[in-house]
Amino acid sequence: MKINDAIWGALAALFGVALLVHVQGFPAMPGQRIGPAYFPGLIGFGLIVCGVILAVRGWRARAGARWSEMPEWSRSPRHVLGFAMLVAVNLLYLLGVDRLGFVITGIVYLTALFWVLRVPRTRIVPLAIVLTLLIHFAFYKLLRVPLPWGLLQPVAW
Repeated sequence: MKINDAIWGALAALFGVALLVHVQGFPAMPGQRIGPAYFPGLIGFGLIVCGVILAVRGWRARAGARWSEMPEWSRSPRHVLGFAMLVAVNLLYLLGVDRLGFVITGIVYLTALFWVLRVPRTRIVPLAIVLTLLIHFAFYKLLRVPLPWGLLQPVAW
């Protein structure tokens, strides 16, 4: 369903405000100017700016247009499957990352998306493993943001 950009912009801006409010409770990192709230705060600020721009453009463009309509891609089973998979893997991440851990959840997440995006089958699992480990390394070691280990807690490095 195509929903007018004014509505999506307002929702994005509200989400950005909620994100900024939420990250205020993140603890400061001793000895560092940039703490765990910095990057989510930047994203929240960006969501507010982009949301307001989108809302204003959508409000101006709404003259005579409906607030919502079904998009062309909704008639394609492949695109509907892709959208459903995107929603499903994000729900999996939200609901399962603490219990399963980032590494396992990330590998399942990327494997499912690569399959829907028709990445060659021989590359799906190796790519999912390597990219998940690179993302984990970047957050855990470089940015010093701990990610949940879940089932892999006994082998955490």
